[in-house]
Amino acid sequence: MSDKIIRDVYLLAGPTASGKSAISAQLAREIGAWILSADSMLVYKGMDLGTAKPSPEEIEEFHMGGVNLVTPEEEFSAGAWLRSAYKWFQNVPKETPVIIVGGTGLYFSALLRGLDRAWVKPPPEYPVIKIDRAIVRQRIADRLDAMFLAGLEEEKRKLKSLYPVWSKTAALAIGYREGDDRDKIFTRTCQLAKRQDTWFRHQASAIYVEPTLDSIRQCWQKHGPWRIEIS
Repeated sequence: MSDKIIRDVYLLAGPTASGKSAISAQLAREIGAWILSADSMLVYKGMDLGTAKPSPEEIEEFHMGGVNLVTPEEEFSAGAWLRSAYKWFQNVPKETPVIIVGGTGLYFSALLRGLDRAWVKPPPEYPVIKIDRAIVRQRIADRLDAMFLAGLEEEKRKLKSLYPVWSKTAALAIGYREGDDRDKIFTRTCQLAKRQDTWFRHQASAIYVEPTLDSIRQCWQKHGPWRIEIS
C-alpha cells in the first residue's frame, strides 16, 4: 500500500475560457508554486491547440502535473488522474506551494471526497470562477480564431494519422471529431462551459470568485489553503 500524501494546496476551478489558467499562472509566479492541472483533456499528448494547453515553456516553468500523460488511444479516468497526481506530488518539494486548477469537476470531487458515489457528506467547498456567460462566449470565439490560425486542422490531421483509433474518453474532445467545423466547435464549447457551471453549482459548495487576481488572492487568504490527502 502506498503511503498517504498530505499537502496544503490552493484550488481554483471554473468553466472553460474563464481565465483560470492565466490567473493561476500569475499567482504561481507570485508565490513560487507548482501547478497541477485538473482538466480531463490536457492529459492527452499532442492535443495541444484544441485543448488550449499551456505552452511547453509554461509546463516546464510550473513543473506542471496532469498534462501529457497518455496518447489519444488510451482510456483515462478520475481514478487514473488521482494516481498520476500521487506520483507527481512525490516529486514536489515540501516547502513548495501547489496550485490545482482546472474545469473538470469530477477531478476536484475525486480529490476532495473520493470516488465513492454513495458519499453522503456535503459537497466539498472550493473557489469557482463566476463569469458572465456572454463574456465566456466571446472569449471562446476569440480563442477559436486563434486556434485555427495556429493550425488546429493540421494538428487534428496529424493526430488522426498517428492514432487512427481513439479511446472513448479522448474521442469526447471538442474540436477533434470528424466533421467538426468552427461553428460546431463553438457551439459544443459553449455547451461545455454551461455543463461545467452546472456541475460546480450542484456538485460543489462553490465559493464564487471574480476572474481577477485580487478576488482570488482574497479568497485564498480567507479560505485557504485546502488540506488534501492522496494515496
